Order: sequence, then C-alpha cells, then structure tokens
Amino acid sequence: MGGKAYYLTTLGDWQRHASRFANSHFIVLGSRDVPGGAEVVRSTHVSPTVAPNADAKILALIEADEGVHLWLEDEPAFEPLPHPLAQKPISAAAQAMLAPYGVAPGATTFEAAEAVARVHPLLRHRVF
Repeated sequence: MGGKAYYLTTLGDWQRHASRFANSHFIVLGSRDVPGGAEVVRSTHVSPTVAPNADAKILALIEADEGVHLWLEDEPAFEPLPHPLAQKPISAAAQAMLAPYGVAPGATTFEAAEAVARVHPLLRHRVF
C-alpha cells in the first residue's frame, strides 16, 4: 500500500534514495525559493542552471509504499514531519527552516504544506 509523507533532508540524500520512491516533489529551502526570490528548483528534475549543491536542505513530499516510509523514519538523514492531518506541530527546527515561507511557530504539517504550496503547488496536501 502506498502513501505520501513530508520529510526534511538534503538534496544529496534525496538523490541517493530517489529510486525507492514512486513519486516525489521537493523545494530547495533557502533564499532562492522564498516568494519573490530568484528561480526556484521545485521538482524531481533539477535544472542544470540552478542546480544547488548536494548539501542543500529540501522539503520533500515522497510517495512510496509503506516499507519505504518505515525505512525513512529510521533513516537519520530524513526528518519525517507529522502526518498532515494530525494536529501535531512540526519541530522547532523544521519551523525555522520553513519560516521564510510564512510557516509560524506551532504550525502543523498541513499548515506548512499550504504555505510552501504558494511556491510549489504540488506540495499541497491532497487526499485522493
């Protein structure tokens, strides 16, 4: 059974494990992605003219089977965010990375996804 979940990781770690994912979209976190900023890298295809380094932090929406998600929860390079429909706030570290997108302290994953969806609409949480 497949599912979707949000993770904070680096571009390099995402690239190393991308073959395990059924589908994935991400946004490179930093000044390049902030609304009104420069060009945005925002999908599984990284433009060679904008290619960030492997250490660039990303927020990724990963679609994969349950086994992959269980594996990612134990992978230290991936920080899973709470389920989008859970009323549990994201970590303070995650909120700090997402603050430039309008994510307030105490925000849930759903609220964070809505905020970053203004930059990359495919990161919006959908249940279908």
